[in-house]
Amino acid sequence: MKPLVYTRAQALPGILASRIAILDGAMGTMIQRFKLGEAQYRGAGYTGPGNQGNRFTDFPRDLKGNNELLSLTRPDVISDIHERYLAAGADLIETNTFGATRIAQEDYGMADLAFEMNVASAKLARAACDKYSTPEKPRFVAGALGPTPKTASISPDVNDPGARNVSFEELRASYYEQTKGLVEGGADVLLVETIFDTLNAKAALFAIDEFFEDSGECLPILISGTVTDASGRILSGQTVTAFWHSVRHARPLSIGLNCALGATLMRPYIQELNRAAPDTFISCYPNAGLPNPMSDTGFDETPDITARLVREFAAEGLVNIVGGCCGTTPDHIGAICAAVQPLATRKRPQVFYPEAA
Repeated sequence: MKPLVYTRAQALPGILASRIAILDGAMGTMIQRFKLGEAQYRGAGYTGPGNQGNRFTDFPRDLKGNNELLSLTRPDVISDIHERYLAAGADLIETNTFGATRIAQEDYGMADLAFEMNVASAKLARAACDKYSTPEKPRFVAGALGPTPKTASISPDVNDPGARNVSFEELRASYYEQTKGLVEGGADVLLVETIFDTLNAKAALFAIDEFFEDSGECLPILISGTVTDASGRILSGQTVTAFWHSVRHARPLSIGLNCALGATLMRPYIQELNRAAPDTFISCYPNAGLPNPMSDTGFDETPDITARLVREFAAEGLVNIVGGCCGTTPDHIGAICAAVQPLATRKRPQVFYPEAA
């Protein structure tokens, strides 16, 4: 098999082979702490660099909750969050693009802004990483491609099992646009994450490969699925092992799990993934436990609890990348970083995906 030669993040495979790398934590959790209202989502009151003026003042739909729009209307908020995670020790930070696909933005009537959101989000993360990078600790921008709110594998109509509200081609085109924007904005790697439908993920991977062929770029790909319940399957029905075999053709730099379950419930599935994919780096970034509306972050676990649980994965030799998903904060990431720093990274029996020459 022809070796992969990455055009960006050439140092990352070597880092993952030598130590555990730290991914950042939740974006949405941190945005909620700013308590932004409808006017702030539209950009009211922000006069700093990149301000949008009155561009969205009279937009006909409610925009509060469209977190990806904040990369345009409140870049100061997004930059602040990135920098907090970098200061906590993150090696990789995710762009604010979880829902920045044309398909997801249709819910807000902003499908035509998807490309612009991806470029702007990647530029914000790029600037933050460049600010914090040193020769000893380079920082990397992970261009985040979320699952979209529509699924290609499951019918939205219980009375019509064959019905679908999105096609593979619609997903492919949407992900291609997102990939192009992320790379143009300065992403180092591409993270296809929170996968609940393997067919959606395959559309994303197809689009990424298509973009690589068209552009001449070849960025490392990180893939992370979501086990939704105690069945050990993702929502579209695959076990962790079956999920890996469905996406391994993309030759990802890492495969992993995130979201849905806290670290305690995720453990057997990370162990299964280790057995299924021995030659690939493994990532794990769980939620801060289970939802708890009475807590400060909306989730059960404090930073020390999450860090202790993630440390157990590292001590068992299961992971190369760790971080946090829903409910995690810079305090969680800082605690995780301190907890795993003394421990060895997961060793692979053989190198299947070579580093760039």
